[in-house]
Amino acid sequence: MAGIKVAVIGGSGIYKLDAIKVKNQIKVSTPFGEPSADVMECEVDGSSFYFLPRHGIGHKYTPSEVNYRANIFALKKLGVDTLISISAVGSLQEEYAPRQFVLIDQFIDWTKGLRKRTFFDEGIVGHVSAANPIETSLQKRLYEACQKAGVSSHLGGTYICIEGPQFSTKAESKIYRSFGASVIGMTNVPEAFLAKEAGMAYATVAMVTDYDCWKEEHCSVQEIMDVMKSNYLSAQKFVVQAIPSLVKDPVKFIPENAYAVMTDATLHSHHHKEILEVVLK
Repeated sequence: MAGIKVAVIGGSGIYKLDAIKVKNQIKVSTPFGEPSADVMECEVDGSSFYFLPRHGIGHKYTPSEVNYRANIFALKKLGVDTLISISAVGSLQEEYAPRQFVLIDQFIDWTKGLRKRTFFDEGIVGHVSAANPIETSLQKRLYEACQKAGVSSHLGGTYICIEGPQFSTKAESKIYRSFGASVIGMTNVPEAFLAKEAGMAYATVAMVTDYDCWKEEHCSVQEIMDVMKSNYLSAQKFVVQAIPSLVKDPVKFIPENAYAVMTDATLHSHHHKEILEVVLK
């Protein structure tokens, strides 16, 4: 396990491919409870990486129930500094069509405050800039991997994150379009911001499944699931291209969390120190 720096967090279909071998499953304890599942140590083309199914094995956690803090903390505790999010989304703009991937660069948080969204609370205060939540050097590398894998993709876009688990009403969808949002999902917030607090390079591969409900065409859940299956085949091809490249030639970036903590060190409890030793390392 030593030296593995790259991880993928996403749906369970990613690792179900002959080219990707699951070598080990690792149970990781965190101060925030259990992650969604054991972290899988995987290998593709001789390159090792970690994989964590965001919704648990069998997709048992709703977007609101995912323990985002435990997931990010567990991966950082294992030494991960480069995190790829693979996520299903709806499209809010005509140009982002189903079965295409969007390498987004911004987020709008439209969740309802139900999710624990920071490592810095309960007696410790910290601030990390979220101006650029995506690590652009990683984003561009992932876009290149999509191109090499033959996956139709877009470089850039804004992801609006809603609470779910219900999809939008038409009125809501039209509002989100008016914001200039490109795609809509339910999981990348607070995941992206927690990765930022943990000093990770984070980037999202957003897989378009449908046109949300703003477009005047019927789209059933079954139809969305069919597109998702197709998208996961593309995602598997993408992973085969992306992982070896990132392992052999790691992304270079500067973590922005080094001076985040404002609370006087003399006030740090054992619990705080346990968190900071991992998040800030």
